[in-house]
Amino acid sequence: MALNTCGGMAKAARSAFCRCNPMAAERIHAYLEQDVERDTAPGPLFRSLRGTTTGAGITANGIYTVVEAYAKKAGIVVEHLGVHGLRATAATNALEHDADIAKVQMWLGHANISTTRLYDRRGQRPEDSPTFKVKY
Repeated sequence: MALNTCGGMAKAARSAFCRCNPMAAERIHAYLEQDVERDTAPGPLFRSLRGTTTGAGITANGIYTVVEAYAKKAGIVVEHLGVHGLRATAATNALEHDADIAKVQMWLGHANISTTRLYDRRGQRPEDSPTFKVKY
């Protein structure tokens, strides 16, 4: 797999591949280089935090633990921090920077574009309210 391509398992045990931001690809490569315990066998990119199961992927709770620790380290305190919210943030960020919503839909793996629209939080910011578009 090319360095600028990310792959993994999607819903319903489908494999999925997408282009990877070059900066993210560099950081993933550095992560893989420093992981001296990793063998060359294929497996999950992010392994179990406890290391109890050889080659097992990180759990949803493990991802939450990592995100919570980094948020705390950065001084970010969010009540009911949800890891899935990062997905919506990434989608909104892409749309804010002129990504096509149909491409964001494919990136997120949504079958229906209405699901992608639920992830678009641009309209929830007070400064984006239509009231500020009215000219007097």
